[in-house]
Amino acid sequence: MITAVKNATHRTLRRMGVDVIRYDAQNSHEAALARLLAVREIDTVLDIGANEGQYATMVRRAGFRGKIISFEPLTQAHAKLKQVASRDPMWTVAPRTALGDREGTLLMHVAQNSVSSSALPMHDAHLRAAPESAYIGSEMVPVSRLDSVAKDLAAGRKLFVKIDVQGFEAQVLDGAERILENVLALELELSLVTTYDGQTLFLPQINSLAKHGFDLWYLIPGFVNKESGRMLQVDGIFCRSDAASNGGRFNREIEA
Repeated sequence: MITAVKNATHRTLRRMGVDVIRYDAQNSHEAALARLLAVREIDTVLDIGANEGQYATMVRRAGFRGKIISFEPLTQAHAKLKQVASRDPMWTVAPRTALGDREGTLLMHVAQNSVSSSALPMHDAHLRAAPESAYIGSEMVPVSRLDSVAKDLAAGRKLFVKIDVQGFEAQVLDGAERILENVLALELELSLVTTYDGQTLFLPQINSLAKHGFDLWYLIPGFVNKESGRMLQVDGIFCRSDAASNGGRFNREIEA
């Protein structure tokens, strides 16, 4: 009887576009992330590509009570981010900058939905799947290497790094090699197909991270083409393996 009621409830909710899952590491990526942060005793989260603070808010909701440092380059999003973070004494917003493999400035393409904004041109596959992500403007922003702006963070810290920069992940990693030697785990967006011109795709990025001693730990479903049902992007969480390798850069070449 209980099972029948539960099944009927699930069917009703799904007709409304809602699903209910058990909140544990087996079924919820938020619960799995919370477990990882606790087990690895993470005390600092670097939130790169913070937009308006959605990820940091989720981390807090999952129970993380350590320090969060957010990075965001776009003027409007950065202002909103500072407003949201101001209510949390353990949440710091860095001065407005993009992160990459060099110091200077770069042109950011501003998307209508804000979260799809990128330093890279948007590919047609992305635009077809999400017309609301179309670029509507651009903004020249400062760009820094994470090794430069966060060099004082690594010593004595147990770091988790989240990177959500819409195809620019490899450049961020290239500018963070010294910091990443002290990183215990990281999360970044992985594209199964090209969504931004010039980006590194799923397998080359995984192989590059493996060279630096990071094992793929968890995959989170992400951007889906609603018409076809095809998964275009996932988020990958990586943990440092016991036998870390120091060879190679976080390069963007596709290995044979």
